[in-house]
Amino acid sequence: MHTIRLNFKLSLLFLMMTASFGLCSQPFYQGDDASVWADSTMKSMTIQQKIGQLFMVAAYSNRNAAHERELTSLIENHHIGGLIFFQGGPVRQARMTNRLQAKSDVPLMIGMDAEWDLAMRLDSVTQLPWPMTLGATNDSSLAYEYGKTIARHCKRLGVHFNFGPVLDINTNPDNPIIGVRSFGEDVERVSRLSVAYTLGMQDHGVLACGKHFPGHGDTDQDSHKTLPSVHQSYPRLSEVEWAPYRENFKHGLASVMVAHLNVPSLDRSGTPTSLSPIVVDSLLRNELGFDGLAFTDALNMRGVSDLYPPGEVDLRALLAGNDVLLFAEDVPAAVQKITAAIASGKLSEKELDLHVRRILMAKYGAGLANYSPIAVENIIADLNDHDSRVLIKQIYDQAATVVVNKDRILPLQNLENEKVTVVNIGSRINNNLADAAAHYSLVESFDFTGANASEVLKKVALSDLVIVGYFTDNTNPWRRYVMNEEEKRFIQRLLLQNRVVFVHFANPYGLKSTPEILESEAVIQTYQNTFDAALSAAQIIFGAREASGTLPVSIGVLMPSNHGIPTLDLNRLRYGFPEEVGMDATTLARIDAEVQRAIRAKATPGAQVVVARRGVIVYERSFGKPMYSSLETVKWDDIYDIASITKIAATLPMVMRMYDEGKLELNDELGKFLPETIGTNKEHLKVIDVLTHQAGLQAWIPFYIETLEAQKPSNTYYSKSLKEGYTIQVAKDLYIRDDYRDTIYDLILKSPLENPGKYKYSDLGYYLMKKIVEQTYRAPLDVLVQEFLYRPLGAWSMGFHPRERFSLDKIIPTEEDRYFRYQLIQGFVHDQGAAMMGGVGGHAGVFSNANDLAKLMQMYLNDGEYGGHRYFRPGTIELFTKCAFCENKNRRGIGFDKPQLEGAGPACDCASPKSFGHTGFTGTIAWVDPSEDLVYIFLSNRVYPDAENRALISMNIRTNIQEIIYDSLLP
Repeated sequence: MHTIRLNFKLSLLFLMMTASFGLCSQPFYQGDDASVWADSTMKSMTIQQKIGQLFMVAAYSNRNAAHERELTSLIENHHIGGLIFFQGGPVRQARMTNRLQAKSDVPLMIGMDAEWDLAMRLDSVTQLPWPMTLGATNDSSLAYEYGKTIARHCKRLGVHFNFGPVLDINTNPDNPIIGVRSFGEDVERVSRLSVAYTLGMQDHGVLACGKHFPGHGDTDQDSHKTLPSVHQSYPRLSEVEWAPYRENFKHGLASVMVAHLNVPSLDRSGTPTSLSPIVVDSLLRNELGFDGLAFTDALNMRGVSDLYPPGEVDLRALLAGNDVLLFAEDVPAAVQKITAAIASGKLSEKELDLHVRRILMAKYGAGLANYSPIAVENIIADLNDHDSRVLIKQIYDQAATVVVNKDRILPLQNLENEKVTVVNIGSRINNNLADAAAHYSLVESFDFTGANASEVLKKVALSDLVIVGYFTDNTNPWRRYVMNEEEKRFIQRLLLQNRVVFVHFANPYGLKSTPEILESEAVIQTYQNTFDAALSAAQIIFGAREASGTLPVSIGVLMPSNHGIPTLDLNRLRYGFPEEVGMDATTLARIDAEVQRAIRAKATPGAQVVVARRGVIVYERSFGKPMYSSLETVKWDDIYDIASITKIAATLPMVMRMYDEGKLELNDELGKFLPETIGTNKEHLKVIDVLTHQAGLQAWIPFYIETLEAQKPSNTYYSKSLKEGYTIQVAKDLYIRDDYRDTIYDLILKSPLENPGKYKYSDLGYYLMKKIVEQTYRAPLDVLVQEFLYRPLGAWSMGFHPRERFSLDKIIPTEEDRYFRYQLIQGFVHDQGAAMMGGVGGHAGVFSNANDLAKLMQMYLNDGEYGGHRYFRPGTIELFTKCAFCENKNRRGIGFDKPQLEGAGPACDCASPKSFGHTGFTGTIAWVDPSEDLVYIFLSNRVYPDAENRALISMNIRTNIQEIIYDSLLP
């Protein structure tokens, strides 16, 4: 990406230089070397061979052998100069091209209509966004990269000419054939973006073709079906339609395609512009000074084919001044007509030579003087390269346009107060928008089918906000994009009962035909129905990125071209590619193999991994199964027991809140908060010593052992059903006596201290810190942290007691407990002590998916701020994450874990001293490195089926993955 940007900066410099010096309208490939090769080649050619060079014939790689035999005959018998490929596949086309090139004495010029890359014609290749979507970005650097990407793919497939960019100014919203193929209706925007597109292609060896001269944007008819008329004056055409041509001519545009139009202000005879010497020879060549190749539009189109038969139409096009006769329907008839014209003097051989010389010079510019066959191996992979995916996402991100935003509803800030529902309507419904929104909020999703209008309206009636996605077929630009009457009525009814954010995954002109949409609280125009567009829309709605796109065309009087409402970036995590944040995707992909290695070794049945840098999640994968015997796989939104990460995810944030509010000082003693500690060896323990694990507390106490009888839960302490005195649930059908909590605290208070001042990891201090928090705020920890932290963060999966909030199939099992609870532990906390406290421990009990845990860690990385909300005072996070007692050989921060000072530890040696986080017994880690702006989350259930399984630890899976992350950082 850095190379791409550098190349474009050089091209921008070139643009400024050429503007200053006023280049003449010469194509970039003209020069002495091209002239020498063209002249040398022409000397050995007969008249018939020269005539053959004029033809570029249609080719299809998805047709039968008879079609290829016909093309072979045209090459061998009529010496045709080129092929324009249409439908098929890349491997078939490459092989077919190689076979046909081998039959031609002069290498064939291969062209394609690849306005939005090869996917416009071929299967098995990635589709770039349509030009109008690119136009909405108004970004010349993206347009340059767009052209460069097309060039890279064309060259890989042996294609020398791309019939793009479309230079038409689409001023007529009823235009049936141009529309989204144009960059828009603004002259400056179309001119600037098209020049960048042209330079991107031609700088990288593929010739561009500006079309459709003299301007097809202001028509309401399709020249494939009839001869459209353009009723604009000469001055207007010169000022508007020809402006992009002039700019592209200045920068070496290789060719122009002349359209089949009736333009009375240019030629009163009614002659189609493609056949008019006034338009091609006088206007394009003489007045505008263009000396590159002139292509006809396809000669099988009814705009001309209804007027003249094959052969005759070809001759007329040639006499008008065109060089290349595109899609000739009958080459032998055309050759005969042209030969006769030369014999009669109607066309001179000198004029023929002029056309052929331009064609040969263009072939030289395309590298055909040194032709080599296409390498077919790996062509599919090469045409679906990662750089293209990065570009596609960047375009959709920057194109998304907010056209309505009443009361600045976007971005949504108070997620804890929003009950969000997504409703999908349209002709190509998918769950992309709902899936994307689910990364930010807990959402329900419904599909509108027409017949279920009342049912859907009833289901969403209590929603605080309804996000409506209108989806259309994205396979080509001419599919239906206007709402039907049933859909319109549904929107009208929905707007009467709910607040609506409308996302329009369709041609922007659809907004004009459906004004009901514009009554929504907010409207986002995304232009196309793709996952990237949906993710971008969701990120704008939830404040993970700003909206920067502007309309490339007018949507009524109130929304002219260039209209777009910017929105704020609230710094919520967004989703992107590693290259966007200085990481290497290929290196990061090694994480996959490391996790699979763990699964094969039965170190864990499955896992989730999230990696973020600079606020962008660049790696989010789920692996394996919930259990080894499961039929289903782990999903991104499945929920894991994060074990001791609870310390920094629940108890510690509430302690930091107390610190910020002046309710606690780090040197305070426990006796200040807990009267029951007075007179015990816990009274004078300092908060800072407890949180840094140097208070001398025991590592843990196996409280559950004393409650067993014959190695099973004793009836003295447990009940198999909920009843008076037994309301604390430990597991399925297992409840402990309510008063046993007091016993646990009593055992902690009576426990001895061992080497105070020396580091020893302990859970016991967090039982006490939890009690301090709950007594201070007079509410249970699970309620406090949900209201203070998880809901505002949009961490909907995070919290205690997951079985109360989610179906069991979304919760990953932990252990087959055969020593305490004697059942599969699923949705109940794995830690025995936390379970005996009713599932809410200060040290364990929180469940989460990796995505939501990343939000918490990103908030810590942001110094206590996330989503436009400040949770902690500036400096508090820095204080608590510093190594507090390194001089005591204690690596810990205040509550947070830190990299080891020596020997083995929680982090790889590559983690910086500023990094912090925590690990969990169940096989989890959440780690942040401010030095590299990194967040790393790994969740697993390595304790399944047996907590004695230490393979994940002995194999160093978590630290190996962390090393891969650091290896991926680009210099």
